Amino acid sequence: MGATLLKTVNDVRAALDGARASGKRIALVPTMGALHRGHLELMRAARAHAGLDQAFVLVSIFVNPTQFGPAEDYARYPRDLEGDLDKCGAVGVDAVFAPAVDELYPPGEQTRVRVTALAEPLCGEHRPGHFEGVATIVAKLFSIAGPCVAVFGKKDYQQLRVIQRMARDLLFPVTVVGHPTVRDPDGLALSSRNAYLSPEERRRALAIPAALSAACSSHAGGERRASVLLDRARAIIAAAADGVDYVTMADPVSLRVLGPDATLHGPALLAVAVRIGATRLIDNVVLGEDEPPTASPG
Repeated sequence: MGATLLKTVNDVRAALDGARASGKRIALVPTMGALHRGHLELMRAARAHAGLDQAFVLVSIFVNPTQFGPAEDYARYPRDLEGDLDKCGAVGVDAVFAPAVDELYPPGEQTRVRVTALAEPLCGEHRPGHFEGVATIVAKLFSIAGPCVAVFGKKDYQQLRVIQRMARDLLFPVTVVGHPTVRDPDGLALSSRNAYLSPEERRRALAIPAALSAACSSHAGGERRASVLLDRARAIIAAAADGVDYVTMADPVSLRVLGPDATLHGPALLAVAVRIGATRLIDNVVLGEDEPPTASPG
C-alpha cells in the first residue's frame, strides 16, 4: 500500500491524531522533494527512531520559497511529485504532505523565525535570509506535526544546528535527530542539486570529498594546526572548483569559525561550499568524529 497524499494542514493533523489514537509515534522527515537515496535513508532512520512497528512516518515535500534568494534556483529546483510518492511508498512511508504555497504561507502572512549566531557564519554569510526561511518553514511543520521525532541529514550541518536550536528555544515537543551524510560510492554527498551537474562537472565535484578525506587523513596522523588542515583541503578544491564560497573550520556546536592560527583540541567541523559550473554544492566532516568520505576522483 502506498503513502497517503495529504494536501492541507487540517488533513495532516487529522491523520496524525488518528495515528496517535492507535498508539503510533510520529516520525517527520521534511524534504523539498526530488528524492534520492539519501532521503530514503532518512525515512528508514525516522521509522527506527520512532520505534519501527510503533512509527507513523510523515514526509513533507515542499519547495520552500522563503529560503531561496532572488538569484537562486527556486523556479528550476527539480520537482517530481509522482516519482517521489512512488519512492516514499517503496520504503513504507505512511503519509506525504505536499501542500500548495498558500497553504503554508497564507495570504498577507508576515511572520518569520530567526535564529541569530548559529545562522550567521558559513552559508549564512553567503545566502542572506536563507536560514530565516529554513527556520520559518520548519517551525510551521513542527507546529503542524506536534510531538514527534524529526530527522535531518548532516550534510546540511549548519541547517541541523539551526533547527535544533530553534526547536529548543521555541519549546517544540520535537526530538531533532541528525543522520550521517549519505554518499555515492565515489564519495560525493547525495544532493538533489547533483542532477544539475554535467558528467564533466560531476567528475570535478569529486574534489570535494577528496579534500575532506585528505584533511581527515592529516588529522588522523596527528595534525592539529587548523591552517595546515585547511590548506590541504583548499588546494584540492581550488584545482577543480569554479568558485569557492568557503572552506572553513568551525566549532561543531557553536559554529564559531576558528582562526587560521587555531590548534584543535577536540572535534572540529570542516565545512565547504563551492560552485562546480553553475551548481552550488556543500559538504562537511567533523574531524575527530566522522569517518573520511571515500573518494576516487579521476
